[in-house]
Amino acid sequence: MLRRCAPYRPRRAAAASPRLPIPGGHPLPRLLRAFPALERLDLSACASLDDASLAAALAGADLGTVRQVCLARASGVGWRGLEALVAACPRLEAVDLSHCVGAGDREAAALAAASGLRELNLEKCLGVTDMGLAKVAVGCPRLENLSFKWCREISDIGVDLLVKKCRELRSLDISYLKVSNESLRSISTLEKLEELAMVACSCIDDEGLELLSRGSNSLQSVDVSRCDHVTSQGLASLIDGHSFLQKLYAADSLHEIGQDFLSKLVTLKATLTVLRLDGFEVSSSLLSAIGEGCSNLVEIGLSKCNGVTDEGISSLVACCSYLRTIDLTCCNLVTNNSLDSIADNCKMLECLRLESCSSINEKGLERIASCCPNLKEIDLTDCGVNDEALHHLAKCSELLILKLGLSSSISDKGLGFISSKCGKLVELDLYRCSSITDDGLAALANGCKKIKLLNLCYCNKITDSGLSHLGALEELTNLELRCLVRITGIGISSVVIGCKSLVELDLKRCYSVDDSGLWALARYALNLRQLTISYCQVTGLGLCHLLSSLRCLQDVKMVHLSWVSIEGFEMALRAACGRLKKLKILSGLKTVLSPDLLQLLQACGCRIRWVNKPLVYKDAI
Repeated sequence: MLRRCAPYRPRRAAAASPRLPIPGGHPLPRLLRAFPALERLDLSACASLDDASLAAALAGADLGTVRQVCLARASGVGWRGLEALVAACPRLEAVDLSHCVGAGDREAAALAAASGLRELNLEKCLGVTDMGLAKVAVGCPRLENLSFKWCREISDIGVDLLVKKCRELRSLDISYLKVSNESLRSISTLEKLEELAMVACSCIDDEGLELLSRGSNSLQSVDVSRCDHVTSQGLASLIDGHSFLQKLYAADSLHEIGQDFLSKLVTLKATLTVLRLDGFEVSSSLLSAIGEGCSNLVEIGLSKCNGVTDEGISSLVACCSYLRTIDLTCCNLVTNNSLDSIADNCKMLECLRLESCSSINEKGLERIASCCPNLKEIDLTDCGVNDEALHHLAKCSELLILKLGLSSSISDKGLGFISSKCGKLVELDLYRCSSITDDGLAALANGCKKIKLLNLCYCNKITDSGLSHLGALEELTNLELRCLVRITGIGISSVVIGCKSLVELDLKRCYSVDDSGLWALARYALNLRQLTISYCQVTGLGLCHLLSSLRCLQDVKMVHLSWVSIEGFEMALRAACGRLKKLKILSGLKTVLSPDLLQLLQACGCRIRWVNKPLVYKDAI
């Protein structure tokens, strides 16, 4: 995508900007020449992009104004392409290389030549080590925002050098690294640091948080979720050293809230706006104390917290009228009384997550819909809601995300209510809503044209006729059709002919989908990146044609393709070598596929997941 936008600003403050999608097979050089004043270049949709094509496109373009480049998931781009990019964009300030799993130290070194870089995202660049980080630290001393989440080869040594060289850092994400408290000792000296994420850093404990609290940083947001060795005492010391903390994420890090933590938490009354305590053991008195002490909260996370009751929620929301996001996932003790309290007190509510809260019903949801007109997201998965509940929710015309999975009582009538009033909807989850039929999809396609993500797994009454309506959803990117046993290649053709933006498609256990469906995908689904066709009745010829045609395809799951021979697998996988990054396949093929093919796939950066599953055909139940 090409974007004209304002000069560099930190990611959290960036404004939305116009987008020009670049489809598969795009004339990139011509597009770059057509936008001489370009400031942002987004190539994340170009999964087939490689070093040669990128360098060729850049060679004839004037990119002197480009400040930001996004190459997320563009796994074909390596150090040569990045060198060409840096040379062509002298004013480069932000690069997103996230999820380019093959990127390593040479790619990091290429980016280090962009001395003006302020924002760099290396999330899941699995080959980056301390050496690559050192190159970036030395070459890009003006860095302000940096993420190397999941770069597990980076150690305390790399973090220490980064801190010494990049003193302007304001946002840092070291999540899922094997770093220790020594990294926090170094990080604590970053005077301008405002945001720090260290999710699942299992070697960090209370001592590290104490070191952080005694530092000279300006932390406003800290994420210690899933840090197993952190206790209430550590969180208390963290707060003690950061009196202006605005956001604290401590999900699944400890089970009980100690009095020391609670006493410090209430000192943040003037500043704290986000608090996530997912997985904690709580009580009504505790929630009351949080409400009284943190009355400026706009987001509270209580997912899977034991002890959440109507009394506790009532006490909390009575003091926190600014709440916009409330997560009560799996808090199965809450009833309509909690929804009444939320409706009475939280008029600005935008997001309400109630998955597996089975004691609520349409009466409570009527109050929410009537009193919270700005509601944009609601999760009612496994709540047993019915059509009447959807009739009430249809009043929420600003709704963007609606999750209704495991709601067998919902029918086409209820879906019609939503479709007629919620035209802004972009995500709809109907997983195992078994009463939905083709008529419901007709209403949906007519009223909700902006849908991007749609889950219809196990909606076993849907046929090709229903899929023909989905072709009208031109913005659809993710479609899950698992175990729709009545659909065939005809229905798949109807979808992909109309849905040119499709990126992910799940056809697992669609037993009647055959080669005709694959031929349609090969011809029309040019932007497809992820595909699941396990248990489909396809042949080696169809599979080979598919994998040789889809230049953007990176992730394929193809377990139990009983009609595909060994030779068929060989030809298909050779046709996709160099593009596939993830492959899920039966472990029995490991000994019969040629060793040179497997070596070639791995050399090209493809991670193979071998699975040993018996061949069992399931009905859509």
